[in-house]
Amino acid sequence: MEKIPMTRTGHTALDTELRQLKSVERPAVIRAIAEAREHGDLSENAEYHAAREKQSFIEGRIKELESLLSLAEVIDPTRFSGAIKFGATVTLVDEDTDEEKTYQIVGEAEADIENGLLNIRSPLARALIGKDAGDSVVVKTPGGERSYEVLNILYV
Repeated sequence: MEKIPMTRTGHTALDTELRQLKSVERPAVIRAIAEAREHGDLSENAEYHAAREKQSFIEGRIKELESLLSLAEVIDPTRFSGAIKFGATVTLVDEDTDEEKTYQIVGEAEADIENGLLNIRSPLARALIGKDAGDSVVVKTPGGERSYEVLNILYV
């Protein structure tokens, strides 16, 4: 299996979620199923079916997280400098709108664009890899081409 690049922060967040699911969510749903069973006829018991559905979701997420964490390759971005690489925190300016944005380039499992965590496999991240401060990049997006200038690169 191919290793999954991940920052220490992303690995910790996934590990915390896994522990929460195993120690809190899983026991709670097992109790809910037991309580629903006590109410009698399971075929018409909405509480029972809802609890079983939630249990299925929790077990699936636990398996997914265990798989991700077993394949994780934790990369420490503080060891890097220079051109943009995995883990870099990059400040860009949109050359059309002059809007500044800051992203950290992270692994697919920890990406969250709303919180500035840019998936390494995204078109923007792929275009940024290897660029230096002052460079311009053109990115093909679903909404058309966008041009950005790299203002700053940090490895924190």
